[in-house]
This record gives sequence, structure tokens and C-alpha cells, in this order.
Amino acid sequence: MQARIWVVLLLLAIGSDVLAEGFRVADIRVEGLQRITAGTVFNYLPVKPGDEIDFNRTSDIVRALYKTGFFKDVRLEKAGNVLVVVVTERPAISEIRFTGNKSIDTEKLKEGLKDIGLAEGRTFDRSVLERIEQELERQYYNQGKYAVKLTSTVTPLERNRVAIDIDVVEGETALIKSINIVGNTVFDDDDLLDEFELSTGGWLSRLTRDNQYSRPKLSGDLETLRSYYLDRGYINFKIDSTQVTITPDRKDIYITINVTEGDIYTISDVRLAGDLIGDPAEYFPLIHLRRGEPFARKAVVESSDRVSAKLSDLGYAFANVNSIPEIDEDGKSVAITLFVDPGQRAYVRRINISGNSRTRDAVVRREFRQMESGWFSGEKLKLSRERVQRTGFFESVNVETPSVPGSADEVDINVVVGEKSSGQLLAGVGFSQSDGVIFNASISEDNFAGTGKKVALALQTSAANQVYQVSYTNPYYTVDGISRGFNLSYRSTDFDELDTADYKTDDAIGSVNFGFPLSEFNRFNFGFALHHIDFETGAVPSQEVLAFEQAEGNRFLNFETTLSWRHDSRDTAIFPRAGALQSLYAEASIPGSDLQYWKVSYEHRRYWALTSDLVVSAVGEIGFGDAYGSTTALPFFENFFAGGPASIRGFAARSVGPRDSQGDSLGGNAMYAGGLELLFPPPFKQRTDTVRLALFFDFGSVVDSNTDIFEPDELRYSTGLGASWLSPLGALTVSYAIPFRADSQDEEEQFQFSLGTTF
Repeated sequence: MQARIWVVLLLLAIGSDVLAEGFRVADIRVEGLQRITAGTVFNYLPVKPGDEIDFNRTSDIVRALYKTGFFKDVRLEKAGNVLVVVVTERPAISEIRFTGNKSIDTEKLKEGLKDIGLAEGRTFDRSVLERIEQELERQYYNQGKYAVKLTSTVTPLERNRVAIDIDVVEGETALIKSINIVGNTVFDDDDLLDEFELSTGGWLSRLTRDNQYSRPKLSGDLETLRSYYLDRGYINFKIDSTQVTITPDRKDIYITINVTEGDIYTISDVRLAGDLIGDPAEYFPLIHLRRGEPFARKAVVESSDRVSAKLSDLGYAFANVNSIPEIDEDGKSVAITLFVDPGQRAYVRRINISGNSRTRDAVVRREFRQMESGWFSGEKLKLSRERVQRTGFFESVNVETPSVPGSADEVDINVVVGEKSSGQLLAGVGFSQSDGVIFNASISEDNFAGTGKKVALALQTSAANQVYQVSYTNPYYTVDGISRGFNLSYRSTDFDELDTADYKTDDAIGSVNFGFPLSEFNRFNFGFALHHIDFETGAVPSQEVLAFEQAEGNRFLNFETTLSWRHDSRDTAIFPRAGALQSLYAEASIPGSDLQYWKVSYEHRRYWALTSDLVVSAVGEIGFGDAYGSTTALPFFENFFAGGPASIRGFAARSVGPRDSQGDSLGGNAMYAGGLELLFPPPFKQRTDTVRLALFFDFGSVVDSNTDIFEPDELRYSTGLGASWLSPLGALTVSYAIPFRADSQDEEEQFQFSLGTTF
């Protein structure tokens, strides 16, 4: 319609002689431009100098310029043989301002408008105002705010610009008053609704907002409901309809879901078909489907994935495993056929790494277990990605395996990493109940100059400890993954401030260590250290402290060796859900040292995922040490201690175990401890990646084996609730424990916490 109107205006503008006879365009001149360049107009003009112009072509010119969306008026004029294009530009959007929006961030609202073509700097058209309001209403409806009211104001500005002000009155969030499932006879409403993310609310709904209606959440819940039935044999289950009703005041929402359950179907047969690679008997253990059991879609999908993963490990990167059900309506059974199409075996042509602007390619490549020019292996590729992630240098590691154009049996591996800052300049304050206020400062770089080497300078000071440290570690001292590190440190510890025996030590340390990879999950470490220790008694030392000083002196030069083995098969280092962490550590001063002693400790922690949310963790720890040669006993400052947030919770730090003649904790040369934890996420899903809760049971004991042995009545127990939060200030751990079977000298501490990272 607009094109016809402007053609009429065109007739009036350029004159009948131009339209009737036409002319050859000698030049083209554009008038009326403010923001748009003449070159942009020429790019869209369907005519150029030297062309003949007549009535048929003028409409094409006008239409082409209008289609750009840049102009609200276009006229054509003739000046001799010059075609004059006179335009009036549409105004540009200078700014979009929001007021009154609380539940949706301004940037998110602007992103939504940008998706429909409206953003600051773009051309403004009044017809888009209605689209603006529709888009914003859609965003608020998804938040459950159905009473929202929007008022848009357009203010003209100089230089042909406009400002758009949008006032938002959000209104109250509509809350779900009822979710009713109609047609279910096998499962109760409560059992089904427990699987839903939406609910009618509870005492935690202010945090979880699970009673606020959201269309995407409802779609997810409907899929959850469908999966619930399909995983229990109801292969013909259907959701017939869903009604969402809102009250006239737009505050209450009622949801009704109509379903048809159908009958339960069992598995009558499981077959493998297609082009199987290798012995078919190797595939059946991967298929977790049994005849006579109810059909479960989840088990079918997981079985197909396992067969596909096996083929991928054999080099068949493009293998397809399709499950084909054959339903017997009369017998209420289903036969499952897994049809295998392995495709061609694939080689890896190249591994391409991008996104690492600072980190060298070699740092990423040395973690890869998938090699170029070798058979493709899905397991090796997965392991390679996990190893790159465990370096800690990258926020994200994304891997794609596109096929090579023109080749049916080659793939490239494209690794796109998102680097994060691996250096830290830290100065801060922490607190723990055992050490009190902790001041720390450090400069560390885990990826020095992009080489993967670690360099650190650190200091820490508290009432009990003063630590100064310089360290350097090269994790790939050799290409085989042998590491080498150096450490210079000084540690001054006032044990009286730690509520233990009254003495103080100053320990200056120089050490070198090497690490040897034994397998993907096992590592052996060897180290040598030189200790210069000054021992000083306190103002009121106990008899045991005085006896040690008289027997051994107060200044020691020790040569110490350390051996350790570490096994780490956890799925992630932070909040793991599966796998194990084991460590065996031994240290000994070699003959010729002023103090001759040895210590051995072993710790084993394992994780099992019970459900998608629940994880069980079990830990056990044991340690033993003794003196040899001319040294009479294990030095006090090498004793084992127990109690505190990192040990037996509910007991004060280092309070469990033998006491000296002053009644202060002395520690012992033998220790054992353990515990069980049920780990689960918080009810507010926004923090599931940084917060984890735990129900725990701790136990343990510390003894001096020279005067005592492990007795059942020496064992300490506690149980309680704990939480861990990866806060911006550092790791925060909080626990409330009830200790029982405590000794009369034990110091109970039910509430415990620590904040901040120490060195």
C-alpha cells in the first residue's frame, strides 16, 4: 500500500516529461542525509549513472530504499540529467531506559529487545512499540507476573534521535494455588508432584520460588512426568491436555493436567542387530535390560549410549545405535532391538587448539591422551578433556569432532578453551576458631608466562602462626610428566595459642621434591628437606616439655625425606559425586639428624552418588609415628592431633587426646579417625554449584602408644549438620555437631566454622 502511495507522489515530484520520455542518468545526488552515508544509499539503489530511467524503474528505486528501513520519506527529482534522491531518515534510538523493573535485570530486558531488532543505535519505527510491549510482557509472564503494566514514552532528541522510556509496574507475582493431575490411578498425586519443580509452596518457597508459575518450568515438569511413567513400563502414557487458569485479579494460578496412563508393558526380548564389531557377547553386558522387567525408556537410552561409547572407543566416531521397540498389544510386552550402524572407522587428522591467548599450546597438548594420526577414541577424548580441566587454567573446555571435508574416515578435534586468571594477588583476613584471626598475603601464578609452571610468594600471620614461603613447581620437568619443585619457608608456631602444651617452635625449611606419574589416577612423590628448628619453652612449661628440652636440647638440624602415593579418581576436585581420593604419606629424618623419628599416615575418602542430588561420602584416616636411634620419643611438634572443623567436629581443635601435667593438649604418636556424610544440595537451586550441605557422623581418637593403647572407651563420636560455601572471600565451612562419649578433659565446641584460605 505504501509503495503505491509513494509512486503517486513520485509522479507529482519528477514531472510528466521524465515519466513519459525518461532520460539517461548522468549523475546521482542524494539529499537529506544525516547519519546514513551516501555510499550506503548507492549500495541499495538499483540504478547507476549511464542507465536509462523511466516510469517502470522509479517505483523500483523507491521500493528498494524503503525496504532498507532507514527512511520514512523518499522523493525523486530531476535536475537536468541528474537524478536527485531526497530522503528523510527515520530517527535513531539514542537510549532505552527502564524504571520500576525489580525482578528482571535491565540488561536482560535489553537483550530481549535486541532479539526482536530493537536496540540502542538502531533505527526507530513507531510500529515497533507494540512489539516492544509484547516482548516485555512475555518476559514478565515467564516470571509469573501477569499483572504487569507497561507505559512507553518516546522523546525526540537533537540530531534526529529519540530516547525511549519504559515505565514498568510489575505487580504481584502470581502464585500456584493448586496442581491437579486427573486420570492417574496407579501413582498418587503426591508421588508424582514430588518429581515436579513447581509446587504449591512451602516454608522454603521464599528462597526456591517453586510456587511461582513459569511456562518453561511447567514444560520441564510435564516432560518429567512423561519420563516417570515411561521409565516404569507405561509405554502408551499420554498427557491429553494441560489447563492453566488464572484468577481475575491475576494473583492465583490453578494447573490441571489430564493424563491417560495406559497399561504396563514388560520386556519380552532384547536383540542386537546390524554390523557388530567384534564378538557380540562383549556388548550384552552393556545392555541393562532384562526379560520380564517393566520397560524403562531411561534404561534403553543408557544401554544404547554404552554400546555407542564402546564403538567410539574402537575408533567408530560416527556410530549410530538405534533402539527399535516392537510392541505386542495383546501380550502387553515389548521387544527391544538395538540396531548398530558403526559407520567407518575414523582417524584423528589434527588437534586444533584455540582460545588460549596466554597459555601455550604445549600446556594443553601434553594433557591429551588422544593422539593425532591415531584411531579416534571417545574414552581417551573424555579423559583428555578432564585432564585439561584439572589444570585449573581454564574456565571452560569445549571439544568438537567435526568430520574432515572430502574424507569419510577422518575427524579433526577442535579444542576451544576459555582462559581464566591463574595468578593471584591476595591480601585479606580470615578467621578460624583454632587459629583466630588470620592475616594473609600472597602473590602466586599457577601458569607462569603460559608455561604451566607455578611460582608463589606467600605470608600468613595469626596469633598462633607466622608463615613465609617461596615456592616453584614445574609439573612437567620431563616430557613424561615428572614434576620437580623447590620450597623455601619459615614457620613460627606458638602452640600455647593453639590451646596445647606451652612451647614454641621456629622452623626454617628448604626442600626439593619430585613427582612421578604411575597411571592416569596414581602418582608417586619423593622429597628431601632440610629443617632448622629452634625449640623454646613457654612461661609456664609442663613437666613433659621440660623433660624433652633437657633430653634433646632446643636447637635441631634435621635432614628429612618424604615419600607419598596419591590416587585421585574423583570426577571433580570441587564437590565430587563419585570416585576416591587416597593418600599414603611417610616422612623420616635420616640418620645423623639431631632428631631421629618417622611418621606414616594413610587417608581414604570415597564418594557414591545415590541419586542426582544425594551423595554418600566415607572417610578413614590412620597415622603412627615414633622415634629411633638416640631420640627418646616423637617430638611434641610432630604429634598427631584431632578435633576441630577438619577432624572430629563438635570437639575443639586439637583437644582430643593425651594431656600434659598442666592439663594442656599434648597430642599423641598414634591416631585414627573416620566418618560418614550424606551430601546434598541446598533447597535454593541458584546456589547448587557453590553450596553443599551434609549430615555427618564423625569418630576418632589420639593416643600415646608408649603409655596407652587404643581402647574402645577412648573413641570420640559426634553427629550433626554441616555446610560448605565457596564464597568470594574463600571457602566457608560451618557445622553444628553434638558430641557424645566425651572425656572429662575434652573441650566441646558444638558450633564451628572457618573462613578464608590459609597456606
